[in-house]
Amino acid sequence: MKTNTKNLETKNSSKKKSINKLDEEPIAEKIVVEAIGYPFDFNIMESDLEIADEKLFEEYAKEQWLGLLVKEGNYLFDQKIIPDYGFKVISAMPNNSIITDKTNIEIIINDNKKPISKIELDTNNIRLSDIVGQENAKNKSKVLIKYLEDPEKFGKWAPHNILFYGLPGTGKTMLAKALSNELEVPLYLIKATTLIGDHVGDGASKIHDLFEKALKTSPSIIFIDEIDAVALHRSFQSLRGDVIEIVNSLLTEMDGLNENHGLITIGATNNINSLDYAIRSRFEQEIEFKLPNNKERKLIIEKNLETYPLNYEFNIDKIVKLSKNMSGRDIKEKLLKTALHHGISKNKEIIDMKDINFAFESSKKKFNDVKGMHE
Repeated sequence: MKTNTKNLETKNSSKKKSINKLDEEPIAEKIVVEAIGYPFDFNIMESDLEIADEKLFEEYAKEQWLGLLVKEGNYLFDQKIIPDYGFKVISAMPNNSIITDKTNIEIIINDNKKPISKIELDTNNIRLSDIVGQENAKNKSKVLIKYLEDPEKFGKWAPHNILFYGLPGTGKTMLAKALSNELEVPLYLIKATTLIGDHVGDGASKIHDLFEKALKTSPSIIFIDEIDAVALHRSFQSLRGDVIEIVNSLLTEMDGLNENHGLITIGATNNINSLDYAIRSRFEQEIEFKLPNNKERKLIIEKNLETYPLNYEFNIDKIVKLSKNMSGRDIKEKLLKTALHHGISKNKEIIDMKDINFAFESSKKKFNDVKGMHE
């Protein structure tokens, strides 16, 4: 059984005293600790602590912390929970004393403290006004906004499961972040592949924990990106692997066996026709994301050039034509950024059409290479 706490140079840990030296330090009559959480951020792992029996917790804590030197402001760690769960010593009577089997241990759980494992809003604070085009998707999302603003108003007519579909880079994730930021509600944004566990039952447990946490912080949004990774149509059985457990767990949560008040689940896929019908049928609405038209591509280029770090001399209208059938992300990453990096590598102070043409030809080559892999 582990009993040593983490030994840091800072005042973050307590030191274990050998039993035969206990008489050299005063004995702790009482300590008060506060549940802090995990030292690392995890997408699914709960940081909330629920104490079923305070007396039982006291005995549990003594078993691990017996013989430890405690000081106010230091930390104790529960090493039976992986990774180690941290508790801050709020008070120790007397200070700098040793925990014995006679020490009274009390715990404070701050219910108002923000969960560590809550997925944060994107730091660039994306808003709906930042999304160029996709007017159909934004208009259909107005229902989601109205619902999350007042969940009780909708009753049994509430939207619960929405599917975003369209080519990569068209703004599916961006719109989910914008909705979260506009409404100031938590966004649980995960890749579907992270729901796959190493052992039987792991996937189902992760999904249950995800929905349970989202419900606790409702109104909130769950965004499952690349949902086809775990919900492929059965005709792709050789590719999908053994994910039936995950599919069944998703179906259970999406069917709303527990009433999901104030919770919206958004699935995203690049290929809607590859989805398992059982999963697809649970989405009440499918919202398509399309490639930008000429006007939208020009606006995307102009908005990105507002933060361009070097001067440029090129015809934007020509880039609009070159970028036909490109997504907003492709325009930024494959054209403008590649052109910028190419110019910098040539020690240029001004980015011109030669750099743009280089980027365009590079993007075509990459596309053809990927396409050739499946021929």
